[in-house]
Amino acid sequence: MRAEENKAIFRRYIEEVPNQGNLEVADEIFDRYLAHQPDGSTLERGPKDVKRFQREWRSAFPDLHISIDEQIAEGDKVVNSITVQGTQQREFRDMAPTGKAVEMKVITIFHFSEEGKVVETWDFDQLRLMRQNIVQELKVARSIQHASLPKEVPILEGWEISPHYQPAREVGGDFYDFHLLSEGRLGLVVGDATGKGVPAALVMSTTCGMLQLAAQALDATTPGEVLERVNETLLARIPANMFVTCFYAILDPKSGSLDYANAGHDLPYLRRRNGEAEELRARGMPLGLMSGTAYEEGEASLREGNYVLFYTDGLVEAHDPKGEMFGFPRLRELVAEHAEEERSLGDFLMEELHSFVGEGWEQEDDITLLMLQRCATRR
Repeated sequence: MRAEENKAIFRRYIEEVPNQGNLEVADEIFDRYLAHQPDGSTLERGPKDVKRFQREWRSAFPDLHISIDEQIAEGDKVVNSITVQGTQQREFRDMAPTGKAVEMKVITIFHFSEEGKVVETWDFDQLRLMRQNIVQELKVARSIQHASLPKEVPILEGWEISPHYQPAREVGGDFYDFHLLSEGRLGLVVGDATGKGVPAALVMSTTCGMLQLAAQALDATTPGEVLERVNETLLARIPANMFVTCFYAILDPKSGSLDYANAGHDLPYLRRRNGEAEELRARGMPLGLMSGTAYEEGEASLREGNYVLFYTDGLVEAHDPKGEMFGFPRLRELVAEHAEEERSLGDFLMEELHSFVGEGWEQEDDITLLMLQRCATRR
């Protein structure tokens, strides 16, 4: 009879605490107890520890649900086979959020006292293995991303090119690249593949390669035609739920003209010497979404002291502790007020960002900045 009662207590614990979030029920079920960990260690725990773990667990997996597959009771011990399901939306125990639905099989043993309180537990689960797999996946994604980014920055007389890349804890799909073209021209691209982890890294790497090939094959053509070529090629190779935004520009360093086209990316800012910051506007769908897409083109003329800021959304979509977004108006204002003699634009913007988000900020997405400046002639 006691064995059946202990099985019922475990069922109540699962239904009330993890599934429904009624954490106070843990005070009724748990006493001070010994918890045997999967790594072989033993910890002394109590109801407060149970509730803290469940808060973390439910915060990371908001749709958490546990079902009991089988129970076997013998004496004062109950062996439980359970299935844990949920979608990881926030970091949990050094595991970066993946946004993926997971399912784990867990075997747990509860040892009960005569009063029906848990006094000892053993857990044999896949959490440790899942954590190792996620860490390994992040390493693979990071290596793919780093291998796709340019190793050197082109040197052009009279020009300064300054990239800044700050990865988030989990890999996104940010990229930037340079294409050496005929007659001394330079192609510049900044983009972002949707998603996280290995899928995003693979798509960004593929897109970088396609842009490089298209730029070389269509050397004398326009930025819009490069994007059209890549869009058609990428469309047949990209997963249905993914796409790539990017801004592609071709610089003629002799004349200072900058021809550009946009595939759904955030608009760069051109800062004039008079302190005005204007958007480089051009319309176009992201790459990999629709066949037959045409890309509007624009042209700007960069004079001495002018510069262009290309960036990804990790900057403008950063949030402060109150949930306010850094935003485009703030970025445009900062670009306009920046005094180049004080510090680089990249350093200036990152300092402003850290001041905005405050201490303890957890970076939500990769941040990529690319500054192109026409240097003033020294007299």
